[in-house]
Amino acid sequence: MRYSVLDLAPVVEGQTPTDALRNAADLAQKAESWGYHRYWLAEHHNMPGIASAATAVVVGHVAAHTKTIRVGAGGIMLPNHAPLVIAEQFGTLEALFPGRIDLGLGRAPGSDMATARAMRRNMESSDNFPNDVVELLQYLDIADPQSPIRACPGEGSQVPVWILGSSRYGAQLAAYLGLPYAFASHFAPAHLAEAAQIYRSTFRPSIWRATPYFMMAVGLCAAQTDAQAQFLRSSQVISFARLRTGQPGLLPPPSADLSYIPAHVLAGVDQALSCAAVGSLASVQRALETLIAQYQPDEVMLTGMTHAHSARIESFQIGAEAMRALGAVAADLAA
Repeated sequence: MRYSVLDLAPVVEGQTPTDALRNAADLAQKAESWGYHRYWLAEHHNMPGIASAATAVVVGHVAAHTKTIRVGAGGIMLPNHAPLVIAEQFGTLEALFPGRIDLGLGRAPGSDMATARAMRRNMESSDNFPNDVVELLQYLDIADPQSPIRACPGEGSQVPVWILGSSRYGAQLAAYLGLPYAFASHFAPAHLAEAAQIYRSTFRPSIWRATPYFMMAVGLCAAQTDAQAQFLRSSQVISFARLRTGQPGLLPPPSADLSYIPAHVLAGVDQALSCAAVGSLASVQRALETLIAQYQPDEVMLTGMTHAHSARIESFQIGAEAMRALGAVAADLAA
């Protein structure tokens, strides 16, 4: 079992996207030294608190500041893009950083509908998601000089493609195409067990994978004490509550008083973020052990945001320690 990082390059109150992107590179360097296997960045739009909208650009930035860790998109929201363009972008990244690039694909727009329209793609394009994935795979497969349309760079690169999802749909598609599958349990845990079962039981071997490979995302906020971790996590709780009520913004500082958040909103946030490991090393290790025993992932992707960059660094360091204590393999030792 391996362990990895999912990052949104959070922009915190009092700082700028420049700071967020510098922090992403710093966290990636440290994650590499702690044995994390991958460092993924996610595509979101029209969200001031997220600096990874131009995901392929940020992937290149992080890859350029690291040496061995795999870097990729978790994910690219394919309905926003022409498959050829994504094949060229990630083919270029693979040419720059051979053997280190991943491409996770999602079906959601990664934004609200008005922003999705501003992306200038057909609003019904999500219905074409399976066909777009197949088209993208063809561009990345072995080069065909006779093909009328070729991804250059990209063809022959065979960049590993993942399907991302938070429902049964992605699990079914990943299994049908024989691709690795990552579930967004860090914010949508409701269908985690069902999706994992569907994916594993219906997986069809392909040229891309002979066996299923399942990764689950887990929220992380670790600190020296349980109380400190709960306090630091309040930044993400407040941010998610604002998002749920149509008020996205920069990541706020932590607060001990969340009473101003309507009870039904807070309950919804707590449910959405319930697949998480929060607390001291011992508490985080126990939570991860329970989740791993229940869902048996091949890989765990940890994700979490704190207002202070130093607190996030400490959180992921503790997360790595907990994963290793549970038998996970550090990247420099992985086969």
